[in-house]
Amino acid sequence: MRKIYFILTDTGTILSNIVKIFMRDEFGHVSLSLDKNLRQMYSFGRLKPYNAFIGGFVHENIKKGTFRRFSKTKALVLSYEIENEQYKSLKENIFELKKKRRQLSFNILGLFGIYFKIKRRKDDYFYCAEFIKYVTEKSGIDLKLPELVRPENFKHIEGCKIVYKGLLKDYKIKDNKINKE
Repeated sequence: MRKIYFILTDTGTILSNIVKIFMRDEFGHVSLSLDKNLRQMYSFGRLKPYNAFIGGFVHENIKKGTFRRFSKTKALVLSYEIENEQYKSLKENIFELKKKRRQLSFNILGLFGIYFKIKRRKDDYFYCAEFIKYVTEKSGIDLKLPELVRPENFKHIEGCKIVYKGLLKDYKIKDNKINKE
């Protein structure tokens, strides 16, 4: 068995606040990490920390880029156990998308389509939650997420455990245990 991590965040950016207001959600973004240190953290979001309109596949870092710029980012880190084969498949599927990241685009229409309950899905276009749903399903991991998935849905996955809640910049591992301040 291996653990993967869902990182729900609220950067406090204009786009994040718009998403949260429309959806009445606590968090406006979700990332997927393959390790507890959050070094292998992936999503669809800002490619440039100072421009919300240029988005795509991102290898995120809690100390750099967008999360460094928005240092007051609130986070909820959840762990979820999967089989070793699922983990291997998930890693391969993420890296396949990473290889073709220049052909991938941010699905802004899909993101706002959620509010109107309209599915706006095109190949090679994703928003954060849609990307994670896609790679997990393709890897044989059934999280039972709704068709119109949003970051908040990850809080309700059966079997997820809360690892941390607080400022993302304060997340750290201590003596092989996760800090739950």
